[in-house]
Amino acid sequence: MNNYYFDTEKPKYKSFELPGAKPHYNPDRPGQVEHICLDLDLDIDHNSFKANCTIDLTPVRKGVKKFTLDAVNLEIKSVLIDNISQPFDYDGNILEINLLHPTTEKPLKISINYQVDHPQRGIYFIKPDQYYPDKPIQVWTQGEDEDSRYWFPCFDYPGQLATSEIKVKVPQPYLAVSNGELIAKKEEGNKIIYHWYQKEIHPTYLMTLAVGDFAEIKDKFNDIPVNYYVEKGKEKEAKLSMGKTPRMVEFLTNKYGYNYPYPKYAQVCVADFIFGGMENTSTTLLMDRCLLDERATIDNRRTESLVLHELAHQWFGDLVVIKHWSHAWIKEGMASYAEVLWTEFEYGKDDASYYLLNEARSYFTEDSTRYRRPIVTNIYREAIELYDRHLYEKGACVYHLIRGILGEELFDQAIHTFVNQNAHKTVETIDLIRSIDQATGYNLMPIFDQYVFRGGHPDFTVSYSWESNNNLAKLTITQTQAKDDEKALFNLNIPVAFAYVKDQEKHKPEVNFTKFNLDLNQVEQTFYFPLEKKPDFISFDVNNYYLKTVKLEYPVAELKAQLRYDPDPVSRIYAAIALGKKGGLEAIKILGKALKHDHFWGVRIEVAKQLGKIKLNQAISALKEGLKDKNTKVRCAVIESLSNFKTLESYTIIKAYAQKGDESYYTESASIRVLGGMILGELKDKETEVLSLFQEVLKTRSGWNEIVRSGAISGLSKMTTCSQAVDSILIYTKNGTPQPLRLASIRALGAVSTGQTDEKLEEILATLDSISGEEFFLTQVAVCGALGQMKTSKAINILSNLSEQSPDGRVKKMADEAISKVQKNMGSDQAIKELKDEFDKLKQENQKLQSRLAKLEAKNK
Repeated sequence: MNNYYFDTEKPKYKSFELPGAKPHYNPDRPGQVEHICLDLDLDIDHNSFKANCTIDLTPVRKGVKKFTLDAVNLEIKSVLIDNISQPFDYDGNILEINLLHPTTEKPLKISINYQVDHPQRGIYFIKPDQYYPDKPIQVWTQGEDEDSRYWFPCFDYPGQLATSEIKVKVPQPYLAVSNGELIAKKEEGNKIIYHWYQKEIHPTYLMTLAVGDFAEIKDKFNDIPVNYYVEKGKEKEAKLSMGKTPRMVEFLTNKYGYNYPYPKYAQVCVADFIFGGMENTSTTLLMDRCLLDERATIDNRRTESLVLHELAHQWFGDLVVIKHWSHAWIKEGMASYAEVLWTEFEYGKDDASYYLLNEARSYFTEDSTRYRRPIVTNIYREAIELYDRHLYEKGACVYHLIRGILGEELFDQAIHTFVNQNAHKTVETIDLIRSIDQATGYNLMPIFDQYVFRGGHPDFTVSYSWESNNNLAKLTITQTQAKDDEKALFNLNIPVAFAYVKDQEKHKPEVNFTKFNLDLNQVEQTFYFPLEKKPDFISFDVNNYYLKTVKLEYPVAELKAQLRYDPDPVSRIYAAIALGKKGGLEAIKILGKALKHDHFWGVRIEVAKQLGKIKLNQAISALKEGLKDKNTKVRCAVIESLSNFKTLESYTIIKAYAQKGDESYYTESASIRVLGGMILGELKDKETEVLSLFQEVLKTRSGWNEIVRSGAISGLSKMTTCSQAVDSILIYTKNGTPQPLRLASIRALGAVSTGQTDEKLEEILATLDSISGEEFFLTQVAVCGALGQMKTSKAINILSNLSEQSPDGRVKKMADEAISKVQKNMGSDQAIKELKDEFDKLKQENQKLQSRLAKLEAKNK
């Protein structure tokens, strides 16, 4: 039984390091791997394969007597070096080859014959079953972080780069797609042998294989093939989803200052993929759920961003390879920032600024609710734990900050220098710092020390007042994160500007700025600025290059002017948030006008959110106007804000909208979802008709990725005192339910549980306990998500079992974090009481078992 304790005093930020975390380093290198050749014979019917792995290795020193390779759950048949059998030891995780003769300077050829039966990770056999008879037959691999060792023996860390080839025998009519070029294809009876060769060096985690009865859609960039592989019948969706790829290749070639480095670029959409995508060298795998239909293209850029992100890795990650996982932000941060750069190129600066703001918010949420950590750290249990919002989104924000400091031209020079100097090499963060210094003369180590090598970010409060007698603007800037800990201070040079609006009534009035740069390095600093006249508004961190949170304490007049006239959409958003916090009828009037007239949809979304937080019914009238907005995302935000008002008027508006539907899947789903949370107080009598609507939606509105029906499930999950809601959700947790809807239903059980009777709670727990035994990664993730929302120690028991039994480090971490959430949900006193009750119950059961055992022993004497 696991022992859990409850601290009465907790640090402000949770630790990233879970029990068992330790420093990790690359292993000693006995030799340089030059080439890896895999020869595979797939037995798809039996989820197995026979294989031979040949590794060409050049020793780096003489006298090495043993090679240690990573190899998990492989059945090793033989090991040869230069065709001579070698003794070896194998414990199911590590293959130790005991060399008959110590190494010299002579290159070696290591040949390992092995087979794999029903692999659990690394390589996945996807097939139809009794619950999902239409699922395609496919085989695909996933190497990152350290899963290649589950399908071939290797030195499984990113510091070893080698060329590679894969020969694979598959049944007809299946295609096999892999890294590099297809150099041979040969029929052998009812099977086909595909021979792929990757002549550019890369690490083992980027070696890949995808097999299936794919449709191949051919495209190209200049003379480079750009092909898309999808399940047959999905050709149209392939073009809708990936058709911009050639233009993206051109864009990134120019942005990174280096031609696309591989002979082809393939994207293969596979079923049951455990990530969004994986940037294997020249051959990206994508989850098939990213494929869009016509309606989904209306407001869905997630697929476009995913396609761009994985493509960017062909430079950052594949061409320039991280030396150790602790530096993975170099590639993941840039691939995430590439999404911002593409958005700016394709849709404009306002869209890019809003995209980056939401990247920052994603990181802020993890930092405040999950844990805080340095971006670069080698302390973890498994490397996959590093792949979080600090790595991706905060990493993207750091690249943006670098761009802001250097300026456009020097930023491009620095990136070009970094890529060209480190092509086909491994890098650490210091290499990026050095490239920036070499290309621009800027030493950005102070920025890296603050944002990369330690955790956190500045939280600014900015107060403004005007002293009319002296024509002085007074700014007081506080770093609130450092009030209790001066070690958390940031030392930054941030631009501020005082703005003057000329011809305010014109359609596009002229805005002039008087700018100053401020050295901010204390907990609280006050600055006085002599100005010719009072400014119309104040802009803190002009262009918003710095990663930060900011709270504006300005008078209403200045906030109103900033919301209307500041050319930077993020600054207008900060003004809208400040107005929302002030509240009142004047704020509603100002925000309502912005909702109708701001030219950028992102600002209108944020204005709608603030109107939803002002608890005055007059805000309903302002929000109603937003339902006429042409942008689907704005309408979605308006609906969510309207649902904050638990009135008959707002309920009637939203219910009518839900019944009518919307051209956008997401907006329609939101209108359905929010109804579940409105059935309170005077709307309690609407429970029956809302249930009826949800059931009608679940029966009739199946569609792309089950977005709409998942909205109904989410709505049901908010009805926490309704037993019928539980019954409806449980139906869709059963096998055979379309996977997106089933996963949503599993997660929903946690939310709906919090107000249910003991009987219903037991039913929910029994369902989640049963599902937790399933092997599929995403199902286990959904179970962790559900249990983490509950308020009972019985959820902890299920999570403990899942953490102990799952072979996947990601699931272990999620389960352990979910346990902490349940403890917090319960509160210390209740948690201790429930655990004590459980312990007493176990003691009683143990006592009964001992009594029965004593009786049996007595009878046998």
